[in-house]
Amino acid sequence: MTIRYLHTMVRVLDLETSMAFYGLLGLVEIKRYTNEKGRFTLVYLAAPEQPECPVELTYNWDGDTGLPSDSRHFGHLAYEVDDIYATCAHLAAHGVVINRPPRDGHMAFVRSPDNISIELLQKGEALPAAEPWASMGNTGHW
Repeated sequence: MTIRYLHTMVRVLDLETSMAFYGLLGLVEIKRYTNEKGRFTLVYLAAPEQPECPVELTYNWDGDTGLPSDSRHFGHLAYEVDDIYATCAHLAAHGVVINRPPRDGHMAFVRSPDNISIELLQKGEALPAAEPWASMGNTGHW
């Protein structure tokens, strides 16, 4: 038996807002499928160097009453970043709440506009502890 990873799907309530959020993370659109009869759009986003590892944003044009209020059953998406402090500062400057700051120089969590938990991991060794992150508490849950 052979198995191969294809993508991770998340439902979104506002396609443009969600695409802007994932764009802040550095993901780019690699494919789009619009189904007028089914009244939905699928947008596949991936890191520029990893088009084989996409996240699929599923947008139902008529809303999605089946979307859970807290998406925690999903788990999270995880991305490796070159500089976790710079990434978190960039996201925060654009209004993204850093739910679990990178106090350890290694790991942080944020949430998408659709409440999807996003784990950010420092590439290689953890960075030395630095402010304001080292003393920042958690916000909400992650």
